Amino acid sequence: MCRPTVDQRPRAEFRRPVRIQMSSSTCAAEKSPRKCVVCMTGNRIFSTERMVVREWRAADLAEFARMNADPQVMRYFPETLSREQSDAFAQRIAAHFAEHGFGLWVVEIVDVAAFAGFVGLTRPRFETRFTPCVEIGWRLVRRYWGCGYATEAAQAVVRHGFTSLGLNEIVSFTVPENHASRRVMEKLGMHRDPAEDFDHPGLPAGHPLQRHVLYRLARSNWSAAERDGVEDVRSGRRQAE
Repeated sequence: MCRPTVDQRPRAEFRRPVRIQMSSSTCAAEKSPRKCVVCMTGNRIFSTERMVVREWRAADLAEFARMNADPQVMRYFPETLSREQSDAFAQRIAAHFAEHGFGLWVVEIVDVAAFAGFVGLTRPRFETRFTPCVEIGWRLVRRYWGCGYATEAAQAVVRHGFTSLGLNEIVSFTVPENHASRRVMEKLGMHRDPAEDFDHPGLPAGHPLQRHVLYRLARSNWSAAERDGVEDVRSGRRQAE
């Protein structure tokens, strides 16, 4: 049975807005050649049965850094992150929101954890044969693994991407050995064509994590699966009656 550790810190600690100073010379949000400050107030984006997917708050940055410093969490990434590297990552997340209007949101587990990780949609910065594209990604604090949270949050993000953002396709990718993330991708209805496996251009030749598998989900396939699922539910209700 999944029994995640409950975060005992007071809820008030998580209500301050986070103001991230971006180091780039051009602010995508204001279209002016100067530094800008992105303010995120922790507003809810949407909810699932057990979670809230929301904007960032100031208190999230310390928890974010602890997660990014965990060797198990970062097992399939090139390295763990220092606090400075983690804060720089947070700046890039803020910049992505400013440029695209969507990005990586915080996952909050109701009555369990004010910060359990992130989930969301991004446009990869590298170029390869399947870019430009929109990728779904997630990362959870280790003590919340094995409870189905990643799948539940990612399913809600897929729905948001197709219904609210009007995306035509969502992709995801990881190293072949990352079986846990690949299972989440498959639960989302994503499919892999081995011919589309690729070497990540952000890693040097010969790096043990260079090879990646690519999964895709088209909106048309997702919509068909959604209709089939609704029909299955209705059929079950009719049989029960």
